[in-house]
Amino acid sequence: MSVNTPPYHHPTPWDTSFPLMTLPELLENAVRKNPDAPFLHFLGRTYTYGQIHQDALEFALGLVEMGIKPGDRVGLLLPNVPIYASTYYGAMMAGAVVVNFSPLYSVEELAWQVEDSGTRLLVTLDVPELYSTAAQVLEASPLETLVVGSLAEMLPWYKGLALKLLKRSQIADVPYGGEGEPIRMWSDMLADCHWTWWLEGRTFPLPKVTHEDLALLQYTGGTTGRPKGAMLGHSQLTQNAQQVASINPFEDPSKEVFMGALPFFHVFANTALLNHAVAAGASIAMVPRFDAAQVLKTIQKYRTTGFPGVPTMFQALLDHPDLAKTDLSSLKVCISGGAPMPAPVHEKFEAVTGVRLVEGYGLTESSGVVSVNPYAGTRKRGTIGQLVPGTEIVLLDKEDPTRLAPEGEPGELAIHGPQVMRGYWNRPETDADVFVTRGNKKYLRTGDVAVMDEDGFLSIVDRIKDMIAVGGFKVFPSVVEEVILKHAAVKEALVIGVPEEYRGEVPRAYVTLNEGSGTVDGDTLKAWLNERIGKHERVDQVVIRESLPRTIIGKLDRKALRAEVL
Repeated sequence: MSVNTPPYHHPTPWDTSFPLMTLPELLENAVRKNPDAPFLHFLGRTYTYGQIHQDALEFALGLVEMGIKPGDRVGLLLPNVPIYASTYYGAMMAGAVVVNFSPLYSVEELAWQVEDSGTRLLVTLDVPELYSTAAQVLEASPLETLVVGSLAEMLPWYKGLALKLLKRSQIADVPYGGEGEPIRMWSDMLADCHWTWWLEGRTFPLPKVTHEDLALLQYTGGTTGRPKGAMLGHSQLTQNAQQVASINPFEDPSKEVFMGALPFFHVFANTALLNHAVAAGASIAMVPRFDAAQVLKTIQKYRTTGFPGVPTMFQALLDHPDLAKTDLSSLKVCISGGAPMPAPVHEKFEAVTGVRLVEGYGLTESSGVVSVNPYAGTRKRGTIGQLVPGTEIVLLDKEDPTRLAPEGEPGELAIHGPQVMRGYWNRPETDADVFVTRGNKKYLRTGDVAVMDEDGFLSIVDRIKDMIAVGGFKVFPSVVEEVILKHAAVKEALVIGVPEEYRGEVPRAYVTLNEGSGTVDGDTLKAWLNERIGKHERVDQVVIRESLPRTIIGKLDRKALRAEVL
């Protein structure tokens, strides 16, 4: 099943193919067109494409000088700051594979991902909370080098000076060392060269990178076990960026200004914001983290035209008192992804703001974007829209993925397209579970149950997997269960997602206790658990029960618990 038969409402034909290229080539194309074009607006300072390219090139040369080789892994533990872009593209210029690390994870989780990925070097920021986490990861993992960027140096000069003089407590005390030392200053990593040299055709001692090379390890979870690194190559990421850019119906994409509130370390933002902007030559008005008041000010100041976000962001804007007095007239469209958009939020946001809000769909394993409702013209609320160009689907039988779902019935959504991952890092045994072959094409199984209507609009109606969608982040029950079971009082545990107005879903733990557990209660267990897991994994309650539901063979039955509770 594909979209070449129903009416297609995106402006670029469905059967369009896009040039194969690397991510550094994507950036170089934008620089060649206009090196002085604005790329990143950050707290009052604007960085051009030429400036970011120069820093990326210098960082790449610095990596090569210190012994980073093609295929080595370079990690990013960063919020939305300008050096994210410079480091991301620079590492790839050096032939390295970028690994995104989420600041939401605990030190233990991050250390495990460093070891699993084989990350040699990690880049972070001199913000106390971030640096403290990164320093602990350096001690607790095989990580060789920690590179720390200065927030003050990225700000306008007067804001940077004020931070250094008046808010010194907001800058981490970092014991920087020189060459060969484990903690380095980001600016000291930059080699001495100029982007003008590159424009003049001078050559640099960098390895050859091709579109077939691996570019990014993006960690995601499964219904059991530890997170897995989705292997995304240069071709997957650049194709998806071009797919997203191709559905823009508005004139002169280089004039677009995207609201950069989504964190770049999330695959949605990596494609829909960062790489999309580069493919279009557009700019991003970034904020370090989502804050409704700051986002509203940024939209108005930079006249942003597009805003990709998750449902919780749009709900937060609705709840903020500054919304009514903010000029949103520059916004052409807002795009919601990462989690289902509640219909009341959707309707109220459009009614209050007058801005079109469309829903889309994607997953880490598809580089970020699979489908979206058209930005103009026909769209259908409550659906995830139509497939982006070059993407095909089949609906598989929910019980037997080797067969198609009966005609007209929901089935497991499986995707074929140039943006689909190669597989999971060091997990070849998972290919049989995550991919299915039909004819000569390999389809990615999503675990989501979908239907497609006669106009080619997709709707997600159920989930096969147990993942919980918390404000755009995926939480995997088994990970939370593993932690709470370490408490001496807990005998059994099941974690499920329960509806929550703001974040869509929130984890909740149900436990039974060992005999002789004393007076331990749910609130005590909740506090103990939430101190030991990531912020997005934190439960709203721990419910103590006499027993938990089981299957006929005695296995704890999450499905039955969910049905009982919900």
